[in-house]
Amino acid sequence: MESRADSGGEASTSQTVPECYLIVHNVAKKHNIGTLARCATAFNVKQLCLVGSRQFNTFGAHGASDYVDFRHYPTLEDCVQDLKSKGCAIVGVEIMEGAQPVHRCPFTGSTAFMLGNEGHGLTPKQISLCDSFVYIQQYGAGTASLNVAVAASIVLHHFALWAGYQERQRQGQKFVVADRPARTAPRGFVPLTPEEQAAERARRAARAADADADAAALPALFE
Repeated sequence: MESRADSGGEASTSQTVPECYLIVHNVAKKHNIGTLARCATAFNVKQLCLVGSRQFNTFGAHGASDYVDFRHYPTLEDCVQDLKSKGCAIVGVEIMEGAQPVHRCPFTGSTAFMLGNEGHGLTPKQISLCDSFVYIQQYGAGTASLNVAVAASIVLHHFALWAGYQERQRQGQKFVVADRPARTAPRGFVPLTPEEQAAERARRAARAADADADAAALPALFE
């Protein structure tokens, strides 16, 4: 497998190193999200994009979710639009016609990987929003597909190698874990962004103004 540098890509700098994102939607087994968070921090994922509910189960994360930048999106369309504005290609992870083996690293720059449901894979809507697809080759006869977190780990590892991410320092038989970041929200909950907080304040102010206007109009109804 070639890295970007081996294949003629630019030298890695803070400006040119491709970023990696993970889109999580319609995951049936909620504890898988915690395991995905652990995979995300191990392979230097820039952001884990959670579509739908702001709440998630941290089971399986073993504390790693505190090191992951979560971003919430109400819909897949909102998520994809924002990622594309950052220059990301949307790559679905699915066994399907036209998908390329992930070990060939068919990447061109910053990439957001779209994961599907453990049982049914990507939905038609998810497929329609992807620019391309990768799959993981299998060689044994005993299973039709991999667990979503296992599949994500393999894909993210290939991308990290291709992108030229620097390996984390090791100490003994473990990798060095950074100091735990200060928590800004309850565990298992994606907080509002500053923009969302401002929008929520504006909505509340508008509702309060409407309520005041209705209250002021009430006396006129009885005159």
